[in-house]
Amino acid sequence: MNQSFISKDDADLTDEFVRQGYVIRAAEDIGALDMLRRQTASAAANALGIELPEDIGGFLNGIQNYIQPDGLNAMRLTIIDSLLSEPDFHANYFKCAKSLVESLASNELAMQRNIGLSVQLPGDEGSLLPLHSDAWGSECSPFEVVLWIPLVDCFDTKSMFLLPPEANAAWVSRLPEFEDRGIEALYKEIEPHLSWINIKYGDVLVFTPSVMHGNRVNGTAETRWSFNLRFKGLFTPYSGKRLGEYFMPISLRPASRVGLEFEMPGGFND
Repeated sequence: MNQSFISKDDADLTDEFVRQGYVIRAAEDIGALDMLRRQTASAAANALGIELPEDIGGFLNGIQNYIQPDGLNAMRLTIIDSLLSEPDFHANYFKCAKSLVESLASNELAMQRNIGLSVQLPGDEGSLLPLHSDAWGSECSPFEVVLWIPLVDCFDTKSMFLLPPEANAAWVSRLPEFEDRGIEALYKEIEPHLSWINIKYGDVLVFTPSVMHGNRVNGTAETRWSFNLRFKGLFTPYSGKRLGEYFMPISLRPASRVGLEFEMPGGFND
């Protein structure tokens, strides 16, 4: 890519993202992030039938004191329904990393409609996302990025891992070797090459879902809470997750709006 048309900061950001497969930055609107966390914690407290504690971070980190793994998914879905009813949820989510997402993906964007919310209790084997790449299926477009926002400090197995692009390319070429051995065997082989994401509340992560990633059993004493929503250039290919269904347009520039509404007058093509 000819980088003479972009700023040095954007060029450095591009290099970091392409090399690592992800970038971590401070949230751009901490007020919007705090609102997201408060709304989430309030919905969790309502689902549990308790008053929201003053220490929201402590409450989320210690949610395992209020619920068992067999009730976790029902609570998670209740929280998602509550957040989807908040008229400002998607706008606040975008505000947390607006310029970052625009620099990495496009300034004309489509955003995931539904809410990805991960709640991973300590020791819970039922909340795992095994090693995978979204690009392996027909539903994901390789033009997408994921904006991953932690609601608590995430580290070690309380977080997620991904395989950097260079290593990912090398191991993808060897996938046929694991057709009979399975995903767990593949994980054990690539484990030394994985990058584990250590990220504190107040920061955001943007990564490409085209590289292998996932999580393991949370071996810490705290619960992981994180959001994940996808963004992509509005005019990039969509694969199976289509605009108007999975994605919604959030930023359409005037020239594009004029172009989409333009109709050639009759007679000029005769």
